[in-house]
Amino acid sequence: MARALELNDYVGHLIRRAEQVHTSLWFRHVSRDITSQQFAVLNALRQEPGIDQRTLAHHTSLDRSTINQMVRRLNDQGYLSQVRDEEDRRRTLLNLTAEGSELLDSLIPPAKRVNEQLLEALPENERALATAILRKIASLDYEPLNRTV
Repeated sequence: MARALELNDYVGHLIRRAEQVHTSLWFRHVSRDITSQQFAVLNALRQEPGIDQRTLAHHTSLDRSTINQMVRRLNDQGYLSQVRDEEDRRRTLLNLTAEGSELLDSLIPPAKRVNEQLLEALPENERALATAILRKIASLDYEPLNRTV
């Protein structure tokens, strides 16, 4: 019989716990209505206005069904607009509305503060390294979840 894992040494468990901490801080200090994933969508549209949903999904590392639901919800709330691409009528281009831009402006300062709070758990000389390590893990290529083992 295999021994149980020491969860405090198990990277997946630690990433999940770190995400729980982030979500709690986000909820308390940034927004109870806009999730950090929705914030990422709004922020990506500020960085690259007029992109399509597939490009937005790629930039935010969200799957197609999740991005579809988010775009629909943010559109219904008046935070983004959708227009058909005149050059390729199959594509819908996305932009922040004035309300979406105002919302993003109000979310950026507290989102930066949450990021600072998370990094404050580390000595100052380890913060850039921790961010670089997380960036490497986040960039790993992975198989779709429906893969059989």
